[in-house]
Amino acid sequence: MESYATALPLDVFADSRARFESLVAMLSGAEARAGSHAELEERLHTDGMELLRCLFQDHLRLRALQEQRVDVVTGSDGVPRTRAEQGRTRTLATVFGEVEVERIVYRAPGAPGLHPADMALSLPREKHSHGLRKRAALEAVRGSFDDARAAIARCCGSAPGKRQIEELVQRAATDVDDFYRHHRPEPAEADTLLVLTFDAKGIVMLPADLREATRRNAARKDAAGGQRLTSRLSSGEKRGRKRMAEVAAVYDAHPVARTPLDIVPATALDREDKVKGPVATGKWVTASVRDSCKDVVAAVFDEAQRRDRGRARTWVVLVDGAQYQLEVIQAEAARRKVTVHIVCDIVHVIEYVWKAAWCFFPPGDRAAEAWVGEQTRRILAGKAVKVAAAIRQKATLAKLSPAKRAGADTCAGYLHAKAPYLDYGRALAAGWPIATGIVEGACRYLVKDRMDITGARWSLVGAEAVLKLRAMHASGDFDAYWQYHLQREHLRTHTVHYRDQLALAA
Repeated sequence: MESYATALPLDVFADSRARFESLVAMLSGAEARAGSHAELEERLHTDGMELLRCLFQDHLRLRALQEQRVDVVTGSDGVPRTRAEQGRTRTLATVFGEVEVERIVYRAPGAPGLHPADMALSLPREKHSHGLRKRAALEAVRGSFDDARAAIARCCGSAPGKRQIEELVQRAATDVDDFYRHHRPEPAEADTLLVLTFDAKGIVMLPADLREATRRNAARKDAAGGQRLTSRLSSGEKRGRKRMAEVAAVYDAHPVARTPLDIVPATALDREDKVKGPVATGKWVTASVRDSCKDVVAAVFDEAQRRDRGRARTWVVLVDGAQYQLEVIQAEAARRKVTVHIVCDIVHVIEYVWKAAWCFFPPGDRAAEAWVGEQTRRILAGKAVKVAAAIRQKATLAKLSPAKRAGADTCAGYLHAKAPYLDYGRALAAGWPIATGIVEGACRYLVKDRMDITGARWSLVGAEAVLKLRAMHASGDFDAYWQYHLQREHLRTHTVHYRDQLALAA
């Protein structure tokens, strides 16, 4: 192994050292004494970032000077590269600013050049560093891409363009599915409940990324013409612009037996004595706008089976009552020959009871609240069908018009239709959860709070990446994922291009 005959300067870090001394001199002088703390903060942040950039640049210069030339570098294509060219440079945009990376490239006729120093530094394919990619992933899941760009600029002094941030976020989400094939909570004991819960929310998409059926319906409406508004969407238009994002969660919970009064207390004493419900542990959240409801349900059942290979645990499925979703879940359970106990979310049921209440009470009447509480406790006691009949009878006896009793009839119809999934008496006695709060919260966090920003129109790739990363945040796995992602990036960007791993001199 030989090295190029390049004399090392006495101090490669001379530029950084000079900047540091200049900063110390400024802080020691009259200029700093005359400034406010806010002015000093701003100056230190700006000059400090430039100092860090210079330190990084000087370090890269030192590595370039110390890089050892080897006789031959053989790629994974089997071609030996014996011709070495020194001083080949590329730009790297970092969280401190842009730096230049100088290294040796090894060439052979008809074969792409190889840069062993790039592998030693684990450089990305693109201009932007992994540090910037991570910041883009963290910021873009919190707010719009414009907001993410502004946040990165505030922190780093400059930021990639909006399009580049979108691309960085997409790259950041590349390994999410693969990560979760190897990183899931350990199976719990047999007496621990296994809870599966599902929800869905529409995302406004670019026309090209709508599902085929939605695109056809939208085209049919366009062809039919009709009245359209210019300043806002007309009735029914938004429906034709959305694609459903499927959100689901799997978690473990120890059963906690409760009574209807624990859910809806009737008195102050009941509120003091009420028992808290099961606590979720080992939560895993998934979301996809690319995959269909069937695909997401199958993935969730895969995770549930992984946690209960011996079929010894009780499976509870919490849903909001959507018919198609119920049919998919039942079909998947039948296909796998697994017993599931489906329970409709009690919060959705209460909303239907409130619709009925306003048929019988004037707006703002506190008696309506007491009536809703009583009907809910009866439903929680397992008397949903009887409550439905009583509501219809009350509307009939009150001689309400069809329009006036619409809410009551809707509630009664819902209670009858979902009666098989409203056996709350059994669920409470067995200690099961009866609310979809975890997946509802996940759906609101994953979809509505980020994807439903006013004016947003999503591409399929962009929406899927943000959903995956937000789901990972919701599961608390981002830090572990990022280390895994960097390992995978190194493998596919560098390792696969070499026949043997190279031990490079630093």
